Amino acid sequence: MSLKIRLARAGAKKRPFYRIVVADSRSPRDGRYIEKIGTFNPLLPRDSAERVNFDEDRAKHWLSHGALPTDRVLRFFDAAGLMKREARNNPEKAQPGKKRLEREEAKKAADEAKVKEAEDAKKAAEEAAAAAAAAPEPEPEPAAEEPAAEAPAEEAPAEAVAEAEKAAE
Repeated sequence: MSLKIRLARAGAKKRPFYRIVVADSRSPRDGRYIEKIGTFNPLLPRDSAERVNFDEDRAKHWLSHGALPTDRVLRFFDAAGLMKREARNNPEKAQPGKKRLEREEAKKAADEAKVKEAEDAKKAAEEAAAAAAAAPEPEPEPAAEEPAAEAPAEEAPAEAVAEAEKAAE
């Protein structure tokens, strides 16, 4: 039977309170345990003496019987001087994943293509302006325009004129 010294949650919703227990590793987190050796109240300030309480003698007893503490409990034991916890370092954890790297590379390539396209368009516009400035402009020929014939104005029907006069009175 492999033993674990771990936390078992108690307390209400949004009000956590943990028991430090010795349990079989196959039993559920909040389920059956062999012995309760302490408590942990994360709602108390870090410098509070009641935040973490455990029986050091019982912890030493279970450690001598092969019980392995979880990382959080090992932190408590390290603070109390029972065991030494080595600091962990995972520099790979902060690195972005493959898909994100691919998306960033695709975006970078698209941005570079847009910049190149804008530069080419600007260069073409400058060349067109230079060509237009170098070529003499032909004088426009006077166009013979015919005067437009005016359309006859439409006369208002007699009924509409009579109604407008009544409304004006």
